[in-house]
Amino acid sequence: MPQNRSLGLFTCISLVAGCMIGTGVFMKPAIMASQAGNVAFVLLAWLVAGLLSYAGALTYAELCARMPAAGGEYAILKNTYGRFPAYLYGWMRFTIGAPGSAASYAVGAATFLHVVIPYENLGIRIWQMAVFFIVLFTLINSITIFVSASVQVTLTAIKILSLAAIVIVLFLFTPATTAPSPPAAWPGMVPFSAALMAALWAYDGWNNLPMLGGEVKNPQRNLPLALAIGMGIVIAVYLVVNLAFFRVLSFPEVLAANPSLGSAAPPVATAALAKSISGASVKAVAILLVISALGAMNGSILASARVPYAMALDGVFFKPLARLSEKNAIPIISTVVQGGVAAILAMSGTFDQLTDSVVFASWIFYGLTAGAIFKIRRMDPRGEGTAFRTPLYPVLPGLFLLCSAAFIVYAVMATPYLTALGLAVIAAGIPLYFYFRKSL
Repeated sequence: MPQNRSLGLFTCISLVAGCMIGTGVFMKPAIMASQAGNVAFVLLAWLVAGLLSYAGALTYAELCARMPAAGGEYAILKNTYGRFPAYLYGWMRFTIGAPGSAASYAVGAATFLHVVIPYENLGIRIWQMAVFFIVLFTLINSITIFVSASVQVTLTAIKILSLAAIVIVLFLFTPATTAPSPPAAWPGMVPFSAALMAALWAYDGWNNLPMLGGEVKNPQRNLPLALAIGMGIVIAVYLVVNLAFFRVLSFPEVLAANPSLGSAAPPVATAALAKSISGASVKAVAILLVISALGAMNGSILASARVPYAMALDGVFFKPLARLSEKNAIPIISTVVQGGVAAILAMSGTFDQLTDSVVFASWIFYGLTAGAIFKIRRMDPRGEGTAFRTPLYPVLPGLFLLCSAAFIVYAVMATPYLTALGLAVIAAGIPLYFYFRKSL
């Protein structure tokens, strides 16, 4: 694995927060409001989803403290269950999980940038701008880990400060809505579960930091701390931002800011800021969305390239992907190849369906990874030398496993075609695994 352990605690925290805060906090409140039916249960969904994600992060924290290796979940799965489950996870990440995420963020950033600068008037298409972003950030992540980390810290700081400014404006300089809110009536388990799932999308990304386990300073201490602190920051940010939105917007106004209603529907943040800065709110929020999307994309590219690198290093993937740059120990070929796949997906415009089809599979591997803690605790109950132990064990890991199982069942029931497609993508990599195994 890369031996250049240069990522400190502050950088790791920024990676956790930066990979999670993308566009979900701006887009999901309206969708969640339509599902939950009232403000109280929208906020409850944000809190419950955050705590469930926190349970997963704290479980991962102990696993990372015990196994701080490049590839994150890949390394944990390999050491706990063997090469084959780890390979399936790595194949899913390589083919669509990581590049699909990068493509989605790039297209989102390009779309929001067009609101600020209508570059299509110059003959530049949105997909071309998205590819430009992917190429630019792939190059940035191919230089040094210091440059990649500095960009991540900067973008994360900008978007958190921007969100803080939005909250201040909405709480101190914008009149509160006088419209009555719907009564806090229980919407039912199915609608609340749908709102919960929407919130979980916005919390996704907390698992990216463990992929950089081979490049973190004092990983037994910094990986658990960064996961715990970063998750705490994001939960607090999401709750405060949503409180600000609901303070100035009536419930019907929040419902109207639903992107599924059409492109004319503004994001909730735009509708909220329009109460105080009028037309300027559109461009202000668009700029913040561009920064948020690019920050999440940078973190995804930085972390995800370590998975195919670790696979190639183990001999179960293409050998060139295990090559490190001589000067800075960057898995440069893996980074470039992942960027290339992301660019192809962005150009094709088909990544949304493919990504949706594999998201549920990601939760299979989240559950498998978290479940590893039970096996490891049986093998080493005292955890000699472990700097962090998951609190409230086995309750927190157990809750996260139940959440993962519920998520998978819900996905299968709601979108059977897409889940079957996701399984097909994963199964397509099985023959390649046995091909590589012959060469070991």
